[in-house]
Amino acid sequence: MATPKSAGGRKANRLVWIGGAIVAALALWLAFGATAVGYARAGTAYGARVACSCRFVAGRSLEDCAKDKVGGMELVSLSEDIEEKSVTARMLVISDTARMKPGYGCVMDPWEN
Repeated sequence: MATPKSAGGRKANRLVWIGGAIVAALALWLAFGATAVGYARAGTAYGARVACSCRFVAGRSLEDCAKDKVGGMELVSLSEDIEEKSVTARMLVISDTARMKPGYGCVMDPWEN
């Protein structure tokens, strides 16, 4: 007859799994973190620039412009500031803004980092 595991044994087993998950997450971040941030930065910059041109050059609604997002940009959200004539694209914690400048069209705000 098998004896049930003690509460202490289950707790230790759970801690091993949690520790393994943390190590795996750190390894993934070290391997792919910079690449993921680069893709997010490129996606938000592209989204802001294209949506700004669509909205303030072509005169379409932001909802209509959102239909123009290319595949893979489902996580990029768009918001507009009518007074500033700008569109901001966000993906998780990364964001970029493009503004309409007369004579230039839509230009990106400078990156700070």
